[in-house]
Amino acid sequence: MSYRGVQSLLPGFVRRYVLHFETAIADAVDAFAASLPADARVLDAGAGEGQYADRFKSQRYTGVDLGIGDEAWNYGQLSAIADLLALPFPDNTFDASLNVVTLEHVREPLQVIVELHRALRPGGKLLLIVPHEWEEHQQPHDYFRYTRYGLDYMLTKAGFTAIDIRPVGGFFRLLSRRLFNAAQFFPGPLSILALLFFAPAALLMPMFEPLDKQKNFTLGFICTCQKPPKNDARSSP
Repeated sequence: MSYRGVQSLLPGFVRRYVLHFETAIADAVDAFAASLPADARVLDAGAGEGQYADRFKSQRYTGVDLGIGDEAWNYGQLSAIADLLALPFPDNTFDASLNVVTLEHVREPLQVIVELHRALRPGGKLLLIVPHEWEEHQQPHDYFRYTRYGLDYMLTKAGFTAIDIRPVGGFFRLLSRRLFNAAQFFPGPLSILALLFFAPAALLMPMFEPLDKQKNFTLGFICTCQKPPKNDARSSP
């Protein structure tokens, strides 16, 4: 049984408890959308199938992706198929942008962040979400993992300010996730037995999260930042 198959066996409230990273991403995107005024122009850079489009019904949503991440995905609803290194938009086009678990799939991440900065209007906001402790996925288009210090360096280098970087869970959340991951390595019905073996410990692990103060072991980071307003001398990278 695949890992996705194991996920499907879990009740909704258990999935929210266990799949902490996915839940945190959804909450961050919802909060980001709620923070934007109606009619704001929003760029979803690396939109995939456009799964977040419905969060921005009050805004003018533009979804862009190179369309090579997953052969099974339908990229037909995108606004444009384009390389994030060369966005097909003029400078200062968007009021906000999001880049959600996509930066690991580009070969020149700093250049992508610079390009996102270029496409944002002065004062525009960016929501950036990246993995840290994560398995390889969408191979062979999987190149990097990020630390909070690498993120701060790239965002600052690109010209962003008001940078806030938050880890999504710590060691015990990570350990819980990896215990659930283990079921995928057992063939056929054995995956159910493996899940029954690992699940009790996996469900218990998040209760110990308060012990991890530093969150150096984390599944990923949620970052928000801003392109400085026009009257800010730092508005150009």
